[in-house]
Amino acid sequence: MEPETIEAEFERVVSGAVALTSAYLPDWATALLVYAVAALVALVLFRGVFNLLNRIVEGRDLFWRSLVGRGARPLRLVFLIVALGFANGLAPVSSAAAAAIGHLLLVALILCLAWIAQTALYIWATLHMRRFKLDAEDNLLARKHVTQTRILIRVAKIMIGVVAMAAALMTFPAVRQYGVSLLAAGGAAGIVVGLALQPVLKNLIAGIQLAVTQPIRIDDALIVEGEWGNVEEITSTYVVIKLWDWRRLVVPLSYFIEQPFQNWTRESAELIGTVMIYLDHSADIAAIRAKGAEIVAANKLWDGKVYAVQVTDFRERELELRVLVSARSAPKVFDLRCEMREALIGWIQAEMPGALPRTRAEILPGSELLPSARQQSA
Repeated sequence: MEPETIEAEFERVVSGAVALTSAYLPDWATALLVYAVAALVALVLFRGVFNLLNRIVEGRDLFWRSLVGRGARPLRLVFLIVALGFANGLAPVSSAAAAAIGHLLLVALILCLAWIAQTALYIWATLHMRRFKLDAEDNLLARKHVTQTRILIRVAKIMIGVVAMAAALMTFPAVRQYGVSLLAAGGAAGIVVGLALQPVLKNLIAGIQLAVTQPIRIDDALIVEGEWGNVEEITSTYVVIKLWDWRRLVVPLSYFIEQPFQNWTRESAELIGTVMIYLDHSADIAAIRAKGAEIVAANKLWDGKVYAVQVTDFRERELELRVLVSARSAPKVFDLRCEMREALIGWIQAEMPGALPRTRAEILPGSELLPSARQQSA
């Protein structure tokens, strides 16, 4: 038997049952009974379909199993909406009431479909980000994927909400034009809304650019507005930077597209740190260089790649010694710089005190001290 024939026969049987019930019950009671029976049938059908889906995805990957599990509630609502919509055409209600109920069910179906889409999006993002660990020592790849996924998920959620809202508005004849304007971003209403929401749209577009180009990522070490910190959170409109002293700096997304800033971990978390030491001209640079190599080799923070000691300036009263050391991350570089500075100064004070900066004065034979200097020497 053809599917059309089965459907027609089913409708004929249901219509006969409704007509028979109407002969004994008032119309409102018959309508409630029809809706109740439709809801009960929908729940029974859902249970059977849900069990079948569980058996189908039993041997598949975690995404499909999670989608079936988390999508049970919106899918149950879809079954109820479809069944009530079918019952709405058979229940003995007025045409105005039937139209209102049908319209309400259509809007509910649109919202349920948006719910299912967002559920699938959330499951995919969760499973994708589970593959990467931000607490790993070399977390460049993890930061890249986590940042990209979080930004795109937020943008996708906004787009799903906009499309669902536009589709719902288009079902109302009185405001259909606003739904079309919202969906197509055209017309006078769309222009007014676009101008009113310009800052939001600006940051939304900036978020898409950040996800694609990735000038910043989660846990990147940045210098923004003269402040050093790590990217803690990237939302659809702003970025939260956790500063070194645990303060939070909140910056709009558009800032990172329009303004210059420093990213210390753009390609790699490894950094070179600088230690500046000022010494007397008589300092033994070779001995200091050898001692520095000994100190850095014994330090666990050093990554073994960069170590250099150079005289970078020579002034009338002192010389400037620059020590370069490298580590795997910005916090380790900072700690390594402090430890190198402390160790070198302590060694110079103990083993080479004459190398510390001194102020020299030469008094020629036969010269007289000034009165102030004579009083001080006395």
